[in-house]
Amino acid sequence: MSEKIVRSAENYQKYIGKKVFIVLIGVVMTAVMFLISVSVGAVSIPIPDIIVTIFGGAGTSLYERIIWNIRIPQALTAIIAGAGLAIAGVTMQSVLRNPLASPFTLGLSNAAAFGAAVGILLFGAGTTGSSIADAVVINNPYLTTLSAFVFSILTTVIILFIAKIRGATPETMVLAGVAISSLFTAGLMAIQYFVDDTRLASIVFWQFGDVSRASWFELGLISLIALICAVYIFYKRWDYNAIDAGEETAKGLGVNVGRTRLIGMIAASLISAVIVSFLGIIGFVGLVCPHMMRRIVGDDHRFLIPASIVCGSLLLLVSDTVARTMIAPHVLPVAVLTSFLGAPVFIYLIIRGRRM
Repeated sequence: MSEKIVRSAENYQKYIGKKVFIVLIGVVMTAVMFLISVSVGAVSIPIPDIIVTIFGGAGTSLYERIIWNIRIPQALTAIIAGAGLAIAGVTMQSVLRNPLASPFTLGLSNAAAFGAAVGILLFGAGTTGSSIADAVVINNPYLTTLSAFVFSILTTVIILFIAKIRGATPETMVLAGVAISSLFTAGLMAIQYFVDDTRLASIVFWQFGDVSRASWFELGLISLIALICAVYIFYKRWDYNAIDAGEETAKGLGVNVGRTRLIGMIAASLISAVIVSFLGIIGFVGLVCPHMMRRIVGDDHRFLIPASIVCGSLLLLVSDTVARTMIAPHVLPVAVLTSFLGAPVFIYLIIRGRRM
């Protein structure tokens, strides 16, 4: 009997070790990709010079300005935004027990786009310039961002209110999200139809999700919100495991399913709202990454949450790097590439026919 116990313990340790190893490999790949991302661009910077500059060594003034003012903020924003969208997606899919739940499918992104359009329309936040560099300019990005954030959070409040009236069931929340998404899409189309060319260009420009918009201040704010919510979500990992086993099972284990679902939705929505309101609409990261990691590390949220975070960071960082270099000197918005990459991957996962 003791030998069986020892053998079972060893197998369990191997099982755990394999999953931890996968997450660590993802962290290493992200670190390597970070250096590559900072290195490539209109001005190519050798990786040794990047390392020397980061750790405070002497570097050329040009390299230092490019690295600290442009490349590092953009790369770190891609890492944080990818991680935030991925953890929001895995949380929504878990608490709603719906494989299609994500910030995009529940309407938060469309609500933020409508909010940004309202900010541009009412407060004249967008103009056009006379050159390619300033062809479209958002005059008051913070006002636009605040408006997008308010409407995104308003969507969450409406979904939770509807769920409270009818009971906080996953089906109610998802259907409410789909309906509200359609409503805001219609409102956005109406605004685009009636505004002048200048404001229309600004509205369309804002919807192109792009991590290059964030400065150090925006990066700090996004990181703070994402970190606080991620710590809470990881703290509740056992509750999410119990919910995955079924609501009755979770209640039998002492989990307050309704409260866990509502607070989890609020945390995931807050992360999504902050990221989308600052960076624009970036689709598929929150939907695809959790499903990819489920194939590799399984459904245990002790490993699924960190693995999804790493996957989201790596996916968005790679997408941003490729978007900046594939048709240089022109730069594609990263959201274009995430959609191109995310859609075929998601279709492939569906065709494989395994449980989502």
